[in-house]
Amino acid sequence: MSSANSTDNADGTRHGSGTVNGGISFWYADDGTPAPREPLTGDATADVCVVGGGYTGLWTAYYLKKAAPFLRITVLEQKFCGYGASGRNGGWLYNGVAGRDRYAKLHGHEAAVRLQEAMNGTVTEVIETARAEGIEADVHHGGVLEVAYTPAQLARLKDFHATELSYGEKDRTLHGARETAERVRVSGAVGSTWTPHGARLHPVKLVKGLADAVEALGVTIHESTPVTEIKPKHAITPYGTVRAPYVLRCTEGFTASLKGQRRTWLPMNSSMIATEPLTAAQWESIGWEGRETLGDMAHAYMYAQRTADGRIALGGRGVPYRYGSKTDNDGRTQAATVEALRSILTRFFPQLAGVRVAHAWSGVLGVPRDWCATVTLDRATGLGWAGGYVGSGVATANLAARTLRDLVQQDSGQAGPTDLTALPWVNHKVRKWEPEPFRWLGVHGMYATYNAADRRELTTHTARSSRLARAADRVAGRG
Repeated sequence: MSSANSTDNADGTRHGSGTVNGGISFWYADDGTPAPREPLTGDATADVCVVGGGYTGLWTAYYLKKAAPFLRITVLEQKFCGYGASGRNGGWLYNGVAGRDRYAKLHGHEAAVRLQEAMNGTVTEVIETARAEGIEADVHHGGVLEVAYTPAQLARLKDFHATELSYGEKDRTLHGARETAERVRVSGAVGSTWTPHGARLHPVKLVKGLADAVEALGVTIHESTPVTEIKPKHAITPYGTVRAPYVLRCTEGFTASLKGQRRTWLPMNSSMIATEPLTAAQWESIGWEGRETLGDMAHAYMYAQRTADGRIALGGRGVPYRYGSKTDNDGRTQAATVEALRSILTRFFPQLAGVRVAHAWSGVLGVPRDWCATVTLDRATGLGWAGGYVGSGVATANLAARTLRDLVQQDSGQAGPTDLTALPWVNHKVRKWEPEPFRWLGVHGMYATYNAADRRELTTHTARSSRLARAADRVAGRG
């Protein structure tokens, strides 16, 4: 990934003709990190205190302030808005929601259909709200295309397609090899499924614009203000305590850093690369004119987009988890992970074997023990939280934020129950993750098994999913 005329810098990045590694993410490469907002300077009070300045926290502040302009809302962010997953994700605004099948088992199929319908509408909600606020986030509403390139993947793809139809997604389409190639020419692709409920976007342009919009509404944002502990009516920082009737935890993959939350949500690592801009001839050989977000049906799946400036940004798991629920150091990524992602790129598009990987980065996302996203407000304490999106947070954070808004308004007597407060993920309880070293062993064993299952399916050409993957599913607690 490097070359003889590359040089290492003090910040750990690599320039020259090599790959820039870290620097938060590629999405910050154009105009850098934002100018810092002032930290908290002492004790303060608010009507609502939001902990976390990513998509969930900012959308929550946005919708609450729009619904009740008189509310005094304070957002506390440990670094800067968009430092975490909101500034490092793959730019997939799509209708997937973690835990839907489990919610169907717990609450009935129709309840899960309502959750799915809400997610379908959330894609449009984000696009329209960004447009109304003048946020230019390179949005292209091209849908989501998920491809299969082995017999086992094709069988899973057909099952997945049928399942999505059963949850009311009647506008989804199934394609064979020829129709798939007409959209994007993935090497060896034998089928695909496409949904219109998805869009490509630039994650940092969205989070920066959203932070500006929230501030313009009169919300106070304090950056460089780490919250160390959340208690009823208290958000405690090294610089002072914010007291508020409602304290909403919107920390996703960084939740484990809070006192008492080490085993609440596991900070799963996800890594990405971005190529140099491709030539017109290279794009002609690939197709992808619809600019769909692109995924596959592997057990250790990938996700990709065609960026507005003509690159491919592609992600996958890499090193899945750091011992003790530790998080990363500004996105630095292991060389082996970068090479593994490059191998996925050339597996999909062999003609890009000589293309330079311009940037590599990593980040964490929140994974509950049962892999179910949740939204909760404890009416006895005023503590609320949302997250556990398992990698589907770009859209899910918006639905979670609108749900938190409705829960706060209902609890404070400003409004009654709504369709959102009745969704099955509201107030769902999840057990904690196992202590170390069992947590580390389990997660690393699980992904090693998924990768082994994918390798076996590539070589055996059987239509049956590997038993290794089913074993990993049981260890993970999925389903």
